[in-house]
Amino acid sequence: MRVPVDYRWGFAALVFLPSAGAAQSPAAPPPALFPGAPVLELPVRCRIGAECFVQNYVDADPGPGMQDFACGRLTYDGHKGTDFRLPDLEAMRRGVAVVAAAPGTVTRVRDGMEDVSIRQSGGAPAGREAGNAVVVDHGNGWETQYSHLKRGSIEVRPGDRVEAGTPLAEVGLSGNTEFPHVDFGIRHDGHTLDPYTGKEAGTGEAPACAVDQGAADQDTAAMPAGTLWSDAARRKLAYRPSALLGAGLAPEAPKAEVARDGGYGGKPLPADAPTLGVWAELMGGRKGDRVTLEVTGPDGRRLSRNEGAVPRPLAVLFFGTEVKKPVPGSWPSGPYRVTVTLRHGDETVFREERRVELR
Repeated sequence: MRVPVDYRWGFAALVFLPSAGAAQSPAAPPPALFPGAPVLELPVRCRIGAECFVQNYVDADPGPGMQDFACGRLTYDGHKGTDFRLPDLEAMRRGVAVVAAAPGTVTRVRDGMEDVSIRQSGGAPAGREAGNAVVVDHGNGWETQYSHLKRGSIEVRPGDRVEAGTPLAEVGLSGNTEFPHVDFGIRHDGHTLDPYTGKEAGTGEAPACAVDQGAADQDTAAMPAGTLWSDAARRKLAYRPSALLGAGLAPEAPKAEVARDGGYGGKPLPADAPTLGVWAELMGGRKGDRVTLEVTGPDGRRLSRNEGAVPRPLAVLFFGTEVKKPVPGSWPSGPYRVTVTLRHGDETVFREERRVELR
């Protein structure tokens, strides 16, 4: 059975807060020549790959195309930050801390912009595309910026001294974006760099592949030698071309907007629901990928198995379909298992399970 698919590219534009000082300096030197470069820790307090995900990387293609540092497509043309996203709006409402990636001094802060998707707002005013944001100066021409923060969550002011791990704010939805995330950017003398490579964004040639995207064990994939991430951060930031953002059951034909709001998670479903739907949302779908959704009932019997294909590279895709009731009346009470499998050719990229209780 073919599964209905909602294909969407996530959108998040990063426009830097104005920097203090004069005109931008000449082209940035190679990473090895950078004096006093900060060693970057994770800028978010969440488990990468489980509670939050790297949705977009810096665009390493200097031309009109797009390519991330690992020769993948988790970016878009001209993107100059690293997007750490949450799976849904409910996670944002609960609160996920954004923290300083390195010691420094807060220089600029903006707050007060509403957390609203550009699908509803139509876009932020010119010059405020980054939404609520914080900039930290690390000395020697280095600074980091944290954008799209939650309104009212910023805990620091200009002049405050911070250490790596100091809370700055929470992940939000302000500015030009349509999913909750923090866009993390790093600059040296006004030049934007890719923290994974240490190279200036949008210059030079597109990279040779630094990561084998077909490797079964993505945790062992190496980063380029010029990376600015600490050893601890590198272990948590292994490149993953695809990830499961969420999956589960719904008391209706699944709707992407409800799932993205967190409306299908965290609570048991009524056993007398007239309709039961199964859904999954993934990021990083590659052309030809196969997605399989399976639902197993409390007695261990498989109730449904549906499969869909990814027709082209996509940032985010939503799958949803209905489950046929095995017998008339209420659904059997107990734990149901939703298993999501993503395959790329002969490789199983992931196979993950979610449990949902019916009462």
